[in-house]
Amino acid sequence: METINTEALQADFDAFEISEELGFILNEPLMPVLSPHLLSNHRELRLAQLVLGFITMGYVWQDGQHAPAQILPKALAWPYWVVSRRLGLPPILTYADSVLANWKLKDPRGAMEIGNMDLIVSFPGGESCRGFFIVSLLVEMAASSGIMGALVVMHAMKTCDLSGVHMGLIKVNQSLRKMKETFKLMHNHVDPTVFHGTLRIFFSGWRDNPMLPRGLLYEGVSNEPILLSGGSAAQSSAIQCFDALLCVRHDDETGAYLTRMRDYMPPAHRQLIETLSALPPLRDFISSHSSSDLLQAYNTCVSALVDLRSYHLNTVTKYVIMPANKAQAMSCPLGGVRTVKGTGGSNPVVFLKGVRNATQRALILKRSPESKETEMSFITSTRKMMFSPLSICLTVCLFVSKMMKNLLDIFTWKPAGKMQ
Repeated sequence: METINTEALQADFDAFEISEELGFILNEPLMPVLSPHLLSNHRELRLAQLVLGFITMGYVWQDGQHAPAQILPKALAWPYWVVSRRLGLPPILTYADSVLANWKLKDPRGAMEIGNMDLIVSFPGGESCRGFFIVSLLVEMAASSGIMGALVVMHAMKTCDLSGVHMGLIKVNQSLRKMKETFKLMHNHVDPTVFHGTLRIFFSGWRDNPMLPRGLLYEGVSNEPILLSGGSAAQSSAIQCFDALLCVRHDDETGAYLTRMRDYMPPAHRQLIETLSALPPLRDFISSHSSSDLLQAYNTCVSALVDLRSYHLNTVTKYVIMPANKAQAMSCPLGGVRTVKGTGGSNPVVFLKGVRNATQRALILKRSPESKETEMSFITSTRKMMFSPLSICLTVCLFVSKMMKNLLDIFTWKPAGKMQ
């Protein structure tokens, strides 16, 4: 019998992917720790962040909301941590990942419209998953002209260019109106039952989440679990830009939450929000100039933002609150309805009502001519009363009476007796 050619045999093993010991079984299938150091530019890093984020959410929530993974394996945790540090983002799927960086055109020569767009990475949920992310993306697209308008306002304020401020505010208003109209597409492409029952769990984070109260342990990164919020519309850079421009002041708890959500935005977006927030208040600028056109343009923008937030509240009620209440009633007919938490960890209804009401308070209320006349009349009559002969006489009498009392107290003073 001829001696088997070992080299030839090894060549067969390699060519046909056969293991001498295991046959067709894959040797050591556990994924090795990948090195992200070969990623060289921003777009490559963002794509890696997107894919790692989807894999992480799928891994953590693969067994449902009641049995999440407690530990993210090192093979996934370490490269995710390195990539996120380089981008200045947290190692969890954010709105900037799943919405702003998760799209492609079916026909590269076609338009950016919902029929010609698809996702790079997806979750279970079929068309509802695609519709949710793509509609959210189109809403952000509608915000683009408003962001340009905010920049126009910012530069015009520096030179006290009233027409420039007015032009920028018109762009912001048109953009906000378009965002609301685009948002309505959600009802045509996303089924509430699928969204709540299948898709929504994959947005959940591990901060303020009773299923992961201590957070998630990133193996090979930290010895302690890390607390991070899930993706939500509160992480939209565009909306917070409009808040900053229009001087919307949120309540302490809500304001602190929204400020914390900026940590989940790309650093350059965060910087624009902070730049707009540091400007001299636009609201004061409008109030200090007697321009009815400017006042109307500003109030129209604020009203458009109120309308958008009211519509968002109604949409959340349809897609989150009502399905959650229905599911709880079916699982426990005699029990009370538990408070529904948002994917970011907040109570969505309380939060959204709060931000809407805060936006309404940013409106500059116009006073009627009658109220101004009444106020001026009151001030004039008060001044006349203060300096009339009668008021001066009464003031002098009170002063003299006080002095006489003090003198009497001095002359009638007696020393205290000696102690026994």
